[in-house]
Amino acid sequence: MGSLWRSVRSLPSWLQIVLLGQFVNAAGALAWIYLTLYLVDARHLTSANAGLLSAINGVGLIAGNLFGGGVGDRIGMRRALLAGLLGWAACCAAVPITPVVALGPLLLVAGTLGGVTRPLMSAVVLSALPVDQRRTGAALWRVAFNAGAIIGPPLGALAAGSHFGVIFAVDAASSLILAAVIWRFAPLDSARPSRSSRAGALPLRRTLRGKRFTVAVLVTVVVVDTSYRQLYVGLPLELHRLQAPTLVYGLTVTLNCVLIVLAEVWVALRMARRPPAAVIAAGYALVGTSWLLFGAHPSVPTAIAMVVVISVGEMLYKPTATAAVADAAPPGYEGRYQSLYAGASISGTVLAPAIGGAAFGHHPGLLWLGAAVAPLLAAAALVTVRTARPDAESDYGVVSAPS
Repeated sequence: MGSLWRSVRSLPSWLQIVLLGQFVNAAGALAWIYLTLYLVDARHLTSANAGLLSAINGVGLIAGNLFGGGVGDRIGMRRALLAGLLGWAACCAAVPITPVVALGPLLLVAGTLGGVTRPLMSAVVLSALPVDQRRTGAALWRVAFNAGAIIGPPLGALAAGSHFGVIFAVDAASSLILAAVIWRFAPLDSARPSRSSRAGALPLRRTLRGKRFTVAVLVTVVVVDTSYRQLYVGLPLELHRLQAPTLVYGLTVTLNCVLIVLAEVWVALRMARRPPAAVIAAGYALVGTSWLLFGAHPSVPTAIAMVVVISVGEMLYKPTATAAVADAAPPGYEGRYQSLYAGASISGTVLAPAIGGAAFGHHPGLLWLGAAVAPLLAAAALVTVRTARPDAESDYGVVSAPS
């Protein structure tokens, strides 16, 4: 914990307050965690239909993640972030009173508005730090979120036991709190680039030419995120089938968050001098191993063991991949590169519910096998790209250890 507090104290004072706001927001970020269960339990939908609606929300999330950075580059990160938070809050408040037939469009809009906040928050945090501290900065941003999420899921499970609508009200309120913090403490937006400078800029796809490792990270993260997010789709469905109380699922999510808060910054510091490809691939492999462990004998004890293994995997690959993509961004493309990574790393919100709901309905064992094999193949693919270009260190985002 000493390394965590030292890292926090090294941040600018305004950024410390923003991360505190992120902690409060995460504590209330319950809607997306319990969405599938809400649709099955409170709205009486089948697991397949609930998965479809969750996937629609995920489509919006991906769209918001993909375009949020570009919007921030044009109108200012602070303005775009405030718009996304306020829009998400309004949609959360509307979900419990919206008829089932209208939930699809609402969840699409909600996902889009909520999705823009992730790349914008990431860009705000990473742009405030020197290059050699970005892995640690990415870890701190995730720690702030997960520290809040330790509190949220168990309370959300208790609230859902009385009335599911409470979780949407709490989510809306916490988003408004973060918006107030951003409005009061985040630096004012810098002047927008002129039309002439924007017209002379290269298309985003051309900036990726020759960056094979960066592209490989973006592609493989899509695969691994789809597997990882069965933690929020397949796992609760399996625990429900095993007749475990809803609180058990909430506690597994909390365990994941506790481990990240306690160890992620420490892991980021220890891995700072390691090549990103090796660290990311090791994380992928652990994600796959976790589902092999759970699929061998689904139960509450193996679910707990699975969460421990998958948490170590994400501590390795997520902050390292975030920093590697940020390091590869040319000047003026920081927001858009974070949107590329954010879109890839949130893609599981679309693919995981659709694939997980359908596979689980057919045979749960099929889901666990696929969730295990896909990350292992992704790890092998990333190592292959690394081996093919051993001298392209500038494309790997290798940085020195944080001070």
